[in-house]
Amino acid sequence: MEPRSKLRKVILFCLLLSLFGMVAFGYFCPDQVCALSPRERVSESLALTYAEAPGRPLPDVIAQPGLSYDDVLHDDFRFDLDAHDVMVFLHIQKTGGTSFGKHLVMDLDLKRPCNCQRARKRCHCFRPHSNEIWLFSRYSTGWKCGLHADFTELTACVGGELDRHEGSAVHRRYFYITLLREPVARYLSEYRHVKRGATWKGSRHWCQGRTATASEVPPCYTGESWRGVTLEEFAGCPWNLANNRQTRMLADLALVGCYNGTLRHRTADTDRVLLASAKRNLAAMAYFGLTEFQKISQYVFEETFNLRFAVPFTQHNATVSGATLAALSPAQVAHIKRLNSLDLELYDYAKSLMLKRFEALKKRDTDFEFRWKHLGEVSPRSGVTEFDWDSNLEDATTEKYRGK
Repeated sequence: MEPRSKLRKVILFCLLLSLFGMVAFGYFCPDQVCALSPRERVSESLALTYAEAPGRPLPDVIAQPGLSYDDVLHDDFRFDLDAHDVMVFLHIQKTGGTSFGKHLVMDLDLKRPCNCQRARKRCHCFRPHSNEIWLFSRYSTGWKCGLHADFTELTACVGGELDRHEGSAVHRRYFYITLLREPVARYLSEYRHVKRGATWKGSRHWCQGRTATASEVPPCYTGESWRGVTLEEFAGCPWNLANNRQTRMLADLALVGCYNGTLRHRTADTDRVLLASAKRNLAAMAYFGLTEFQKISQYVFEETFNLRFAVPFTQHNATVSGATLAALSPAQVAHIKRLNSLDLELYDYAKSLMLKRFEALKKRDTDFEFRWKHLGEVSPRSGVTEFDWDSNLEDATTEKYRGK
């Protein structure tokens, strides 16, 4: 009987060891290995409220909506157009996103290029062997998650919208990308755009299952638009969404009670949480570019995704916003910087991180000198996309944002 007793103990030990191994594997296994879908976002019921957030570390899981930059640097990585990889473009106003969005749908060297319909300003960006969508952006899907949807809106919306659009639930890998711009120049560009009549009234400001109320996001003007506004009036509205727009659009707003804790009830604590969240989310994205570093941004994108643009990005250092800035007094510039202090710190962080990534990619690229010299020279192409960062033609105030 003793040998049987020992055998039972051995079998029981093996079973317990196997069970422990399966539990440990499921807990520690990286998302990109164990499943195609990204890590699930924290339940809204568990997200930190504004009252809980100050003084506490930000949950890591919130900062990982898709595959990160570090994930895509693996030697065996490739953005798989034939599988279920989706690029999601977070388009922040007046950062050069209109031009970059056109590059994505018009100028990538692909086996199956996007089919663009000029009359509708929309392109069908399908996979080589199916009619599934690989690009979620303004010019490919329209404003499915709201006009200029931010991080909070996109991460809660993209999967469901693609499921509805394609008629089935699919396990996808998501790659979030965005552009940032020097904050003072971006702010002045938005001011000029609003002065011409832009409103972005179609923005939903969706967070934790509801749209922000009028008291949480009050308008700075009466009537249909703020056309003809002076810079003093624009900068004088304390809850102007232009202030620190890049930080707010990249942060997880659930951490500060959504819009209840970002505009009318702004404090040093909410500022700290928003900036920390925006930095973490930016660093976790698969890619971001900087408007002031077009060539570097193009190179980093191409090396990150192993995709090539058939045209070189053009650097426009002289913009209308630059001329506006030159005409301002030192006091006016200082005031704009105070209004955008979070964005200025975020941009400094982004610039440092971008240059580090650029240097790292250079070191591992044995053909860097040739690549750098011939960026955008894949093949002869006609209809090269032109940059115009301050144009208002592509952001009409009456543009509908869903399904177009």
